[in-house]
Amino acid sequence: MTSTDRTSRTGPVDLAFAPHLTAIEPGALHRLRSALAETATREGVLDIAYRIVDSPVGQLLLAATDRGLVRVAYEREDHDAVLQQLAERLSPRILEAPARLGSAAAQLDEYFAGRRRGFDVPLDLSLSAGFRRTVIQHLEGIPFGVTESYTEVARAVGNPKAVRAVGTACATNPLPVVVPCHRVLRSDGSLGGYIGGLEAKSALLALEAAP
Repeated sequence: MTSTDRTSRTGPVDLAFAPHLTAIEPGALHRLRSALAETATREGVLDIAYRIVDSPVGQLLLAATDRGLVRVAYEREDHDAVLQQLAERLSPRILEAPARLGSAAAQLDEYFAGRRRGFDVPLDLSLSAGFRRTVIQHLEGIPFGVTESYTEVARAVGNPKAVRAVGTACATNPLPVVVPCHRVLRSDGSLGGYIGGLEAKSALLALEAAP
């Protein structure tokens, strides 16, 4: 996989800074956005940096705060809508700043190339709370190539009857791939649901099952 930024992107949040950027040639637009991100970072007015990368399971939006990676979104989630949600829930001060997501993008490259079995980037779990955060924290510990059932996860987090709530937590996981909710299956071994779609879930499990 090669991580590439969509320099022609004109999301609803970053254009709040400069609504006429769509008329600029893509290369110049990329340089302008980079300069804007650097200035915003230096002035302390950039709260959320984002970057879009290509992957074998489609384009992924990566977003990070100063605390760490806060969102990984599949294209089917609608990246513009995801950015708008981040603006509403965390901060409207969002800019495309690829350099800030360099480590996360590189580690995803390695993962999809079969050279990485776990991620070593700081995470910001601000988008998860209560029981959902408890489930997310458990999911972080499911090893590469290992699967658990929704029932097993419910038991592991101390609430055996909360199988449906575990499913909801997985379905709303703000950090798919990095926090591996794809490793959670139904008790009969079938896939269950997945925020990125069942094709993506199958692809991730196949990648991790490869020798």
